Amino acid sequence: MIQKLSHAIIYVLDQDSAHDFYVHKLGMEVRMDHTMEGGFRWLTVGPKGQPDLEIVLMPLTPSPMMSEERVAQMRQLVAAGAFGAGVLKTDDCRKAYEELSAQGVKFLQEPTERFYGIEALLVDDSGNWFSLTQPLG
Repeated sequence: MIQKLSHAIIYVLDQDSAHDFYVHKLGMEVRMDHTMEGGFRWLTVGPKGQPDLEIVLMPLTPSPMMSEERVAQMRQLVAAGAFGAGVLKTDDCRKAYEELSAQGVKFLQEPTERFYGIEALLVDDSGNWFSLTQPLG
């Protein structure tokens, strides 16, 4: 029986740049950074308060699972902001927005009141966007 989600994949254009963004701007911690035989780098990060979740910062490079043609298509889509990568929960959306903006994080939407809470939309350095949400209650 499935018990929980342990890993989620976010496709990134450059792993070094993504590492810097997720760790130094969003404040996540590195969970695993290992280069395997053949040069493939397995890089995962996660929120400090959620140790059982690893976000895989997956490079868009040709592999047995993805052809050069598919990689080119995916790189174009990621850079264009075609993928919403998830929801990042916060206790204070407006404060997080101010702090992250001051660190150079790009936002597509300022904090806005919604039926489910206060939400801002941020974009990572590859083009993936996230909902930064302060839930009601």
